[in-house]
Amino acid sequence: MLLSLFGAKIGKGAHIYPKVDIWAPWNLEIGEEAGIANGAILYSQGKITIGRRAVVSQGTHLCAGTHDYENPGMPLITKPITIGEYAWITAEAFVHGGVTIGEGAVIGARSVVTKDMPEWTVCAGHPCKPLKPRLMRP
Repeated sequence: MLLSLFGAKIGKGAHIYPKVDIWAPWNLEIGEEAGIANGAILYSQGKITIGRRAVVSQGTHLCAGTHDYENPGMPLITKPITIGEYAWITAEAFVHGGVTIGEGAVIGARSVVTKDMPEWTVCAGHPCKPLKPRLMRP
């Protein structure tokens, strides 16, 4: 409820643990039944959208802001991050601004995601790369 007072859009049944670090709630949209674990950092200088039933695990860092290091004033650059429905960003992954994680994708622990990742695919590494399809059992 407190996040909503500061402009976050939180879907019904979303669960955000108390030790999540959120920089700018007004740039945050979390879908229904999504989960954000303790220790996650949502550095929402730019827009961060987390889809329905997506999970962001402990220690994950979503970083939607950086600086133009070629400019002496180092102005802020923001780029949105989009996490698709049913995606799972596992422990301690880092997701750069401007990245879209496809619906149902799984991002492996401690991966560094610098490019878009495809739907329903298990991805991992530094840099993160698609590894294999994510198949769901009935």
